[in-house]
Amino acid sequence: MTSATDSSAIGLPVPTERLLELYRMMLDARLFEEKAHKLFFEGLVKGTSHLALGQEAVAAGFAAAMRPDDLTFCTYRGHTHTLLRGADMAALMAELLGRATGCCGGKGGSMHLTDVAVGAMGSYAIVGAHLPIATGAAWAAQARGSGQVVVVFFGDGATNIGAFNEALNFAAVWKLPVVFVCENNLYMEYTPIGSVTAVPNPAADRAAAYGLDGIIIDGNDVEAVYAAAVESLAHARSGAGPLLIEAKTYRHGGHSRADPGTYRPDEEVKAWLDRDPIPAFRSRLEAEGVESATLAEIEAASSAAVDAATEDARNAPFPDPATLETQVWADGGSRWRT
Repeated sequence: MTSATDSSAIGLPVPTERLLELYRMMLDARLFEEKAHKLFFEGLVKGTSHLALGQEAVAAGFAAAMRPDDLTFCTYRGHTHTLLRGADMAALMAELLGRATGCCGGKGGSMHLTDVAVGAMGSYAIVGAHLPIATGAAWAAQARGSGQVVVVFFGDGATNIGAFNEALNFAAVWKLPVVFVCENNLYMEYTPIGSVTAVPNPAADRAAAYGLDGIIIDGNDVEAVYAAAVESLAHARSGAGPLLIEAKTYRHGGHSRADPGTYRPDEEVKAWLDRDPIPAFRSRLEAEGVESATLAEIEAASSAAVDAATEDARNAPFPDPATLETQVWADGGSRWRT
């Protein structure tokens, strides 16, 4: 891949059917997150939550390009990554509501979503902790000769911790089939990443230390993301080793539900809201000849799907207290300690 990539530099032809799929995926993610936000203020989502509103193009572009048996690891801001890999929407919503029908039986909640059946290998609450785990999964795939690729998503803040460097070095030395994707939304929680990082591009500018290209893409351009995903997945699957991609994007809200995000300059927020990936892509589709009625049909279907999933989750039972100590250890017990 080239060392710097933007939407104008990628000439990958994408069939209209795939473009419409990307639009649907982003809509599903956006409407799911908006509904989760609403349910929290109704008191139905317990604990905290971290929404990916504004960052949908990264999740959609990669999910659409991945093979069904490829593996995804993501952060606590992982609703959209888990959903778009194919997890059942009602089960995800039920998990947020702590219901027994949730994808983790109501025990994981917003920050610990997992659905191994669709390759969603977990969202992780400890910043950067999943990077070595994902690298290990890639090592296992290499050893098995399965042809699988691991895609691991992380935020810009994770680039300043040791696990980021350890994982990249190990993956580069062993030429593992893993794609590292930094979702750079400019803030590590409440702190501007630029104020605590010596380089302007916290992921891409460090790639050379591991013999990798520093790849930068527009994370708000779903076509650019998809093209980069297709190319990087093919690279990793061929045995050529890992890649590190930095996707420039922006979260529309604060770090978490309790954060109003008032530390961000108003003009910065407005500039990024004007680059919202969904209306921008809708306008591009219309300009390319897709009828408004077709797009409206997709929008209505996404809205109906989220409403149905929400209703299912609302009506689902809470977990039986008798299940409290089940699924705690991998074997259902504590033999690992003896």
